[in-house]
Amino acid sequence: MNMRLSLIAAVAAVVSFGSHAALTESNLSLADAQKIASAAIQSCAAKNYNVTVTVVDRAGLVKAVQRMDNAGPHTIEASQMKAYTALSTKNLSGKVMETAQSNAGAQNMRDVPGFLLLAGGVPVKSGEQVIGAIGIGGAPGGNLDEACAMDALKAIQ
Repeated sequence: MNMRLSLIAAVAAVVSFGSHAALTESNLSLADAQKIASAAIQSCAAKNYNVTVTVVDRAGLVKAVQRMDNAGPHTIEASQMKAYTALSTKNLSGKVMETAQSNAGAQNMRDVPGFLLLAGGVPVKSGEQVIGAIGIGGAPGGNLDEACAMDALKAIQ
């Protein structure tokens, strides 16, 4: 009888815990990631920048990559790292760079695996929730990469 009560209590605890363990999260779809990447390519192409655009989902995994014909080979990794930095910090990668430069306590952020402290990474939000990020590399300045990313996000809204 004691064993039966213990088993019932254990099952009840699992059932009770299980109902509270579920978490609902929004994520970036492949279709939206491709739209964002294409809009960013269009924005940069209009300014004659040869770039690579990487869009990551809420887990930091690549959803879409587009590389323009004359973009440098380094732009592939740079764009992914900028996107990951923006996603992970939920902030513009350029702002993260500025924080690391001006705050001694944040200077070691440059050593976080996968981070690139250059402008060009922008979080993608659904409401106030970060569901992914875009990173661009290859324009003649991170601020220009960031401007293309912002243009892309405005274009798909």
